[in-house]
Amino acid sequence: MLIDKIIQELRDIPEDKLAEIYDLIHYFRIGLETDSSAEETPTEIVIEGIRQGIKEALSGQTIPLSEMWEGIDAAIVATDN
Repeated sequence: MLIDKIIQELRDIPEDKLAEIYDLIHYFRIGLETDSSAEETPTEIVIEGIRQGIKEALSGQTIPLSEMWEGIDAAIVATDN
């Protein structure tokens, strides 16, 4: 089963990287719940996004959550005009 494969992959991740993986999965899931366009995204694109996110997290290419949304208000205002 796919869930078993995912769980095994999680077990193989070093303990000090689990918080980053949790954030990735958690916010990905929340995005699916709130983004109607997610239903239109092909599975392959979603899976590649997850792979890329995990690769970045494991290599330390992360942004602290406290900084993740900096400037988002300015970007939203710019796209509304």
